[in-house]
Amino acid sequence: MSSPQDLEVPEALVASYTRSGNEEQRTWIARLPSLVAELLDRWELERDGGTRSGEASLVVPVRRRGTDGTRAALKLQMPRVETTAALIGLRTWNGNGIVRLLDHDPESSTMLLERLDGSRTLASVEDDDVAMNLLAGLMARLHSVPAPEGLRGLGDVAGDMLASVPAAVAALPDPEDRRRLQGWASAVTELAGEPGDRMLHWDLHYDNVLAAEREPWLAIDPEPLVGEPGFDLWPALDTGWEKVRTTGDAPRTVRRRFDLLTEALGLDRQRAAGWTLARLLQNTLWDIEDGRTTIDHSQTTVAEALPRR
Repeated sequence: MSSPQDLEVPEALVASYTRSGNEEQRTWIARLPSLVAELLDRWELERDGGTRSGEASLVVPVRRRGTDGTRAALKLQMPRVETTAALIGLRTWNGNGIVRLLDHDPESSTMLLERLDGSRTLASVEDDDVAMNLLAGLMARLHSVPAPEGLRGLGDVAGDMLASVPAAVAALPDPEDRRRLQGWASAVTELAGEPGDRMLHWDLHYDNVLAAEREPWLAIDPEPLVGEPGFDLWPALDTGWEKVRTTGDAPRTVRRRFDLLTEALGLDRQRAAGWTLARLLQNTLWDIEDGRTTIDHSQTTVAEALPRR
C-alpha cells in the first residue's frame, strides 16, 4: 500500500495553487499526496524516479509492478475545461506524433501516460533549422487528424477576442500600441468567418517536444482546439525567445521559422500570417487583463517579421 507521506509536492506547485486563496484549489493541492497514493494502488504502479511539476500539474514517474515493468508517468492536474480537452485530443491522436495516453481516471482527470525523457527537449538540438523542421513534422501529423466532437472552436475564441478589444485599446496609453492592437483585430475579423476544422495543439514549442523511445521525438501537453493550422504557429515562432534575442537579429529568425513552417505544412502564407497576428492579439489581451499597459516587445518583433498582408 502506497503512503501519502512518501510524496513531497514541489513548493512551486503548492504556491501556484494557494496564492489566489481559492478554497477549491487549496483543497485539491492538499489532497494531492493521497490521490497519488490511491492511484498507485489502483493501477498497480510504483514510483520510479523524482517528480516534476509545472505551474499547474505534477508528473510522477512510475513503473508497473510485477513482471511487466512498463515505465509510464502519472500526470495530475486539477480538473478543468482544458484538462478535458487534452484527454479528448490524446485519445483521438492515439500516439500519432504525441505522447500516448495509457489510462485515465475520469473523476480526478489524472492521466497515465507513456514515459518520455523529461530531461531532453527539442531545445537541445543546436541547429534551429533542424529543430524547427522536426517540430513541423510533428505538427503536420497532429493537424492531419480530423477533429472530434467536444472541442472548442477557433471561431468562438476569435469572437471572444474581438469582443474584448475596445476595452483593451482603452487601457493602452501609447497611440502606437492602440493602432497596432486595432490592426491585429482587423486581421482576425477578416479570417474569423472561416476558422478551420483541424485539431490544433495550441502550445507546440521546443519545450513541449520530448525525446522518446517509441520515436525520436514526441509532443506533450496539448491544449486541443479546432481551427486553421496557421493559428498553431506562434508558439514555434516564439520558442526559446531569450536565445533568439541574443542573436541580435530576432526578426530574421522569426522569418526563417515562418518560412520553414508554412512550407512544411503547405499553408497559405497570408492566412498563416493573419492567424499569427491573432495569437499576438490573444497574448496581449491576456497581458492587459493582468494589468500590463504596453504591448510586449516580443509580440511586436514577431508581427514586424511576418509577411505583409
